[in-house]
Amino acid sequence: MRRRGVLSANREHRTRGTDAPMAISSLPLLAASAMLACDPDLANDELSVRDIERWPIPAHARAPDPALEARVDALLARMSLEDKVGQLIQADIGSITPSDLREYRLGAILNGGNSAPQNDVRASAAQWLALADEFYAAATTTRDDRLPVIPLLWGTDAVHGHNNVVGGTVFPHNIGLGAARAPALIRRIGEATALEIVVTGQEWSFAPTLAVARDDRWGRTYESYSEDPGVVAAYAGAMIEGLQGALDDPRRLQRGRVLATAKHFIGDGGTHEGADQGDAKASEDELARIHGAGYPPALEAGAEIIMASFSSWQGCKVHGSRYLLTTVLKEHMGFDGFVVGDWNAHAQVPGCGPQECPQAIMAGIDMFMAPNSWRALYHNTLRNVREGDITAARLEDAVRRILRVKLRAGLFEAPRPSARLFAGADGLLGSAAHRAIAREAVQRSAVLLKNNESVLPIAADGHVLVLGPGADDMQQQTGGWTLSWQGTGNTREHFPNGQTIWEGIAEAVTAAGGTAQLSGDGTYEGKPDVAIVVYGEDPYAEFQGDRRHVAYIDKRDMHGQLSRLQAAGIPTVSVFLSGRPLWVNPHLNASDAFVAAWLPGTEGGGIADLLLASSPTDFSGKLSFSWPATPWQTNLNRGDTPYAPLFAFGYGLALADEVTVPRLEETDGERIEQLDAGREFMVRGSTVAPWYLELYDASGSTTAIGHRVQSPNDILRLTRRDHLAQEDAVQLIWTGGDANAVARLEGHTVDLRRAINGDMALKLVLETSATAADATLSLGCQTPCGKALSLASLLPAKSEGWTTLLVPLRCFALSDEQAQAVSSPLQIHTESAMALGLHEATLAPVEGALECPTPSVAAATER
Repeated sequence: MRRRGVLSANREHRTRGTDAPMAISSLPLLAASAMLACDPDLANDELSVRDIERWPIPAHARAPDPALEARVDALLARMSLEDKVGQLIQADIGSITPSDLREYRLGAILNGGNSAPQNDVRASAAQWLALADEFYAAATTTRDDRLPVIPLLWGTDAVHGHNNVVGGTVFPHNIGLGAARAPALIRRIGEATALEIVVTGQEWSFAPTLAVARDDRWGRTYESYSEDPGVVAAYAGAMIEGLQGALDDPRRLQRGRVLATAKHFIGDGGTHEGADQGDAKASEDELARIHGAGYPPALEAGAEIIMASFSSWQGCKVHGSRYLLTTVLKEHMGFDGFVVGDWNAHAQVPGCGPQECPQAIMAGIDMFMAPNSWRALYHNTLRNVREGDITAARLEDAVRRILRVKLRAGLFEAPRPSARLFAGADGLLGSAAHRAIAREAVQRSAVLLKNNESVLPIAADGHVLVLGPGADDMQQQTGGWTLSWQGTGNTREHFPNGQTIWEGIAEAVTAAGGTAQLSGDGTYEGKPDVAIVVYGEDPYAEFQGDRRHVAYIDKRDMHGQLSRLQAAGIPTVSVFLSGRPLWVNPHLNASDAFVAAWLPGTEGGGIADLLLASSPTDFSGKLSFSWPATPWQTNLNRGDTPYAPLFAFGYGLALADEVTVPRLEETDGERIEQLDAGREFMVRGSTVAPWYLELYDASGSTTAIGHRVQSPNDILRLTRRDHLAQEDAVQLIWTGGDANAVARLEGHTVDLRRAINGDMALKLVLETSATAADATLSLGCQTPCGKALSLASLLPAKSEGWTTLLVPLRCFALSDEQAQAVSSPLQIHTESAMALGLHEATLAPVEGALECPTPSVAAATER
């Protein structure tokens, strides 16, 4: 709750000039107290620094442009208070319409990970451009009150190409590009990406990510170029120049260029245990030297926008740290563009919420990213200014920075998006020229880890067997942040340009006179000369990819496939798709050659170029992340003492290298299942340790161990049954008449708060043909908690056969206290007769999930 009396007590101090440093005594007391808690070195009467000299300064600073600053002054003088506050807010297109902009003159919009025209993430390029025109027209409508018209900025997560739009070129994710060690290539990728963005009418890319990932458990590791700050620094300026143009280029930010965003300032790659939105406990020296390495070259290249990190540094949320955002970034490093927040990240600042946070503006955030909270935030921020919680000087400074960037980008002179150069030129999306750059990036980023007996290159005129879930799956190839937030829900038709790895291999083998066979289950017609097995991680983004270890979880028994092929005397080549280095010792042992292909994007033909002798392309990729020797080497980095990776930073074989990788230790895999208890509860009909299934009735419970089990009174029975394979599901049978009959997963306590806040879902693969009307689905805590949901309301009207249910965890309405101690992730209860098959119970991304049904009256009951 806001303390109005305290806030009003300090207003006489709020009269400093726009560019003057702000003493701590001049801040509203609530904001000042929050800053003192975050920045303990702040003195009572002045802003003192911690160790500011540790922070590097860009080698050259951009001189102010007097003519441009005069235009900013003139605009500010004509703007109303309401207009100025509007510039501070960015809304998501999923929650704002063009007509809203006629009333709320906001500074920017964005399309979040799952936002798109008509809520269709597979919308056409023409639909994107038409919507851009609609927003432009609304924002630039001439005003009767003679107030100035301020153009709108539209930001998009074009993080590995224009990856939100069907048909766009999807480049390798940053982790792969880091292995290429090619700044000039990065610049060309930026140029191609910018051009494709302009085709659909946006002006601003939320890239590049300059995080230096130091713990590979982090679900955003693939967004980092390297664990080494030198690699990140070498790429920072190159990508900025590719997107925006060089500072000395007269066409900079014109003619097919867009605004870039250096992100996320600062330390998000160094959070404790790799937790997304976590706390970086680094010293200030480490924060500046390692995590700040990319920012001086980004500023030297003319970065106009910097995005603040969700994370904390030493317990202080970056969005609330005036020391980091204002003293370090703006004053010491000389950044004169604007700082944008991340997705409702201001809400995590102490004392704030999504709809109100003057503390973030006072700390140095210039533009809130308020995707769905923008309307209330606008009104509350307007009140914050009027009441002095945000000073007039800070408001003017933030708006000045935003206007400066918009003027530099030429937005005031630009016509509607569809009338701009290259707009609507759909042929540029996935063009041959851009695909050639992407294919080169794939070739240069893949790292050859093993090539025993010189299995590679493969004779293309032989018989080549290709198998594995990633072989002909563009979704697994492209990974997260591709069309949808998590990169899921995509099919081959959503990628009209590009090739899968299988398609690239088949094309090259056929051209050389050989035969290529794609196998779904590892069987083959005629013994092949070699088997190429493509597998790895399924798509994920952000915290949904956070891990407890760095071992590959082999859900599809690819180790078994490789071993069987080897036993048959067939040379095996693994092509491993992943967003981070993972412990894969069993798979390395079962492979004669092993390629770390990362997440290569849409040009699978680049992998074929490396594998087949018909191409002159050699491997040149070098590890930008150290490869772990055990599943527990989670924060293994170059320069550590001790440093004992399996493959060191910089390792990578060429085809001519005669290096034999010996047989590796495999026993570490035995402890892995225990660590996955928080995400997987039942897989293929078997509970994942430490979870087990308990059957309850009025007389007690029975642990479901074995093929045939019954509760004490024989009210609830369990048998095994087939779904996709032999006995890969359980059959639960309620005979009815007992109000206590419940099947319940137990064995562990799990904290689901992040999963609920991140909008994850309980995924159930089940089969029931006659659901009892009183059957419920619920979660369990140590005491009764949450709401029970009607199972019948969750199932489709015709639910014959197997069904996959995605039930958002928020539907169970747990309090924060309950959510941090969930002792049962699944309870199924009925007093009636019912039979139900259960194959899987896991946590999964919420995309495609059900709407929350009306909860039943009864709360979930602890049995």
